[in-house]
Amino acid sequence: MGNYSMVQVESLTGIKAHTLRVWERRYNFLRPMRTKTNIRYYSDEQLRKLLNISILIKNGFRISKLSKMPDEEIHERVNEVLKNPLVEHIEEEVRALSLSMLELNEAAFNHIYQTHVLRKGLFATVTQLIYPFLDHVGVLWTTSKTVPAQEHFISSLIRQKIIAAIETLPIPVHEAPSILLFLLEKEDHEIGLLLANFIAKDLGWKVYNLGPKVPVENIKTVVEIAKPQLMLTMFTTSWVGQIEELLNIIRKEVNIPLLVSGNPELLKETSLPDEITLLKKPDDLISFLSRSKKD
Repeated sequence: MGNYSMVQVESLTGIKAHTLRVWERRYNFLRPMRTKTNIRYYSDEQLRKLLNISILIKNGFRISKLSKMPDEEIHERVNEVLKNPLVEHIEEEVRALSLSMLELNEAAFNHIYQTHVLRKGLFATVTQLIYPFLDHVGVLWTTSKTVPAQEHFISSLIRQKIIAAIETLPIPVHEAPSILLFLLEKEDHEIGLLLANFIAKDLGWKVYNLGPKVPVENIKTVVEIAKPQLMLTMFTTSWVGQIEELLNIIRKEVNIPLLVSGNPELLKETSLPDEITLLKKPDDLISFLSRSKKD
């Protein structure tokens, strides 16, 4: 069973800590546990209920009514909300995906994913639903707000979906520009790289994806063979030492622009050299690749 701090619950549900404390005083449905030092924490079951409640409150339900509603009815009402195809439910869908992760519920995940694909298409699903969800729960940059088993479960599911989505895309034309994707030897969190792979290929770029844990000297070899116009890598834990070695090769041997993304906390205070372009979100990559292709 997972235990979640108030900070984690606030982040996952969108319900403010102050509101949680007020609900605790006023209603019987919320009784968090406490540590020996009197710090609140919440169980899987409590988090799931709060996720459902947050979805319903966003859709006009009052907490005074929800507090008296049986769990089964709350679940049914959430399903009704999420089935409505006429209204945008990105926040609700992200929280519903969080529920499917907490419950290890592949069927629920597939239903949300497939419904969004039918409504919006693969590209919008990957960039507007999957990425925000991964960012929301912290899976993208190894700052997960869930227990490891749940993280591995959802990471595996999403990895399968993105790879399958990549396979459906047409092969770029012969004269298409190309991009080299890789993670360096200390990096193995590849979902962000797969998202970039999908985006680039969908925009008509040839993609050479070397995957995680690539020795720096191998990058030089691939560049000599493939001659890409751009390179992209990501950092999730630390880039001290890694980036210097990579920049040394770029400056002395390959001379190709490098795109960098990764953990926002890691990169926000970093001073970047001219050879590097920082990408903070998928839209940045989409814009950069679209402009570069026209040029």
